[in-house]
Amino acid sequence: MLSLRPPCTLSPAPWRRRRTLDGVAGTPQRVSAAAPSTIVEAVAPLARLSFPILVNGCTGKMGLSVAEAATSSGLHLVPVSFSSRDTLDRTVQVGHTDVRIYGPSAREDVLSSVIGEFPDIVVVDYTAPDSVNANADLYCKLGLPFVMGTTGGDRQLLYKSVQDSNNYALISPQMGKQVVAFLAAMEIMAEQFPGAFTGYHLEVLESHQAGKLDISGTAKAVIACFEKLGVSYDMDRMVKIRDPEQQLEMVGVPEEHIEGHAFHLYHLTSPDDSVSFEFQHNVCGRSIYAEGSVDAAMFLHRKVRSNDSKRIYNMIDVLREGSMRYPCAQDYLLPNQPRVRVTKAFSTCCPLLWLLSERASTEEQNIIDQEVSDRLDKS
Repeated sequence: MLSLRPPCTLSPAPWRRRRTLDGVAGTPQRVSAAAPSTIVEAVAPLARLSFPILVNGCTGKMGLSVAEAATSSGLHLVPVSFSSRDTLDRTVQVGHTDVRIYGPSAREDVLSSVIGEFPDIVVVDYTAPDSVNANADLYCKLGLPFVMGTTGGDRQLLYKSVQDSNNYALISPQMGKQVVAFLAAMEIMAEQFPGAFTGYHLEVLESHQAGKLDISGTAKAVIACFEKLGVSYDMDRMVKIRDPEQQLEMVGVPEEHIEGHAFHLYHLTSPDDSVSFEFQHNVCGRSIYAEGSVDAAMFLHRKVRSNDSKRIYNMIDVLREGSMRYPCAQDYLLPNQPRVRVTKAFSTCCPLLWLLSERASTEEQNIIDQEVSDRLDKS
């Protein structure tokens, strides 16, 4: 049984810290600061949207999950998708829609005809790392707003393609809204307290389905924050688990999610082993990413319709605007403080911000609010 804890710790492997809540396995037990109980004014639910959405990558599990989430949300799924193989001639059923799969040689002609029929379409891309730049170049050439959920490719070239074409795009290697909120909290901590963990030893363990060949982009982002906090880390030390048997026995991934999960553990130990910190986030299934991708598409659709001057967005922009289909962002009036806009997802991941907000003076609260806003703007 693998354990990243110091030898003196009696607890079993850190992955085995899941609990059962109301009969549901895998729910972590956590201690959090409660949000202010008085809600002054809740943000009105966003109007229900219905616009055409094309999911490129319906032959893959992630793309199919996004297509299913889109139809469940009332969006019009365009019955077209693409494959990396020209020899593939098939359809994929998503709800009541039969999606026709075309090969790469037909992409431009098919997309051009789709634009003619659905001028307000938004594309969501979940294809393959080696297709990222070619797909983005085509979307930009045709003026197709797109959400790039596919990881990999040349990211600098990806951004340059969008900038040069003045096209609308939302680019994020992580579409899980709550995970993005956690990353934003880590970024803020790294910015505010550089060097706070100098001298600490970091161990990272990540487990994903066997089909994920690259290193987790989320893990890279979190490690970068720890490096700003003073921790030295060599990526070659990362423990990457892709073997299903190890995932079941050592990591504790539920069997039904072996083919779709993302478990991350970051364990910090002080130089004398007397102090340890642990950060862990485990995702079973793909729904968190699928729902986030649909929210991203809705957000981008609104930006296109409003002719927003900004053209490139990320998931932090979605979180900041509260562009989600469940009550996530609310305006709270803190005791004796000005109104502060905070997302539930963000406060759940960083309850310390709630404590700071509750205890701060008016001047201090303004500083906190500005610091958070500035950091998110830089992300």
